[in-house]
This record gives sequence, C-alpha cells and structure tokens, in this order.
Amino acid sequence: MADDDHDTIRREFGEAVNMTPKELDEWLQSEESQAVGQKSGGAGESTGHESGRRIVELLKTKQADLTDDDYAHMRKVHGYVQRHLAQEPKKEDVESSKWRYSLMNWGHDPLKKS
Repeated sequence: MADDDHDTIRREFGEAVNMTPKELDEWLQSEESQAVGQKSGGAGESTGHESGRRIVELLKTKQADLTDDDYAHMRKVHGYVQRHLAQEPKKEDVESSKWRYSLMNWGHDPLKKS
C-alpha cells in the first residue's frame, strides 16, 4: 500500500475508534461485550470481540511497526463502524442496546462525546 493510503486509513480508523485502549480492554472483559455479536459456528468468541482485542493492540502499535495486514484490519474496522452507525435503532434505548454493545466491541461508543 502507498503511504497516502496508509495516511487515509489511519485517519479513518482514528475517526471510527473513539475508545482508548484501556476503555476498550475493560469493555471487552464485560459480560455485555461477550454476549453480543456473531459467533462462528454459533459458539466461542464473536467476530467483533476478536476484532476488539486486535484494535487494542493496533492502538498500542507504533505507526512504523504497522503491517499491511494491520492496515487492512483498520480499514475493515472503519467500514464496519460506518455501516453499523447507519443502522441506529429508532425505538430502542440505545444506551443498553445490542447495537451500541456491538459497536463498542469494534472500538466505537456512539454515546461518547469527542
């Protein structure tokens, strides 16, 4: 990938992920975090929860140490967050919704003020 692509991906990832590594790590340990999301084969860790663990590591990784695979995951995170934000529930209490919990597994808390 070109450096311009990397700059764009890092910026979009930074816009999508509004939780700190500590906030995300603590969230991922909660029962609510582990109870939501699509699980491969119906059991085990959800895709979002697994992604959340990787996001924590990405947030701690120095820019110079990021790999093309890391950038691909960062792009995936941005895409997921954008798609999921567009599906905000209208008649549900967002604060305790599966919608919010799923987004938080991907590092984005829609209720967090920037």
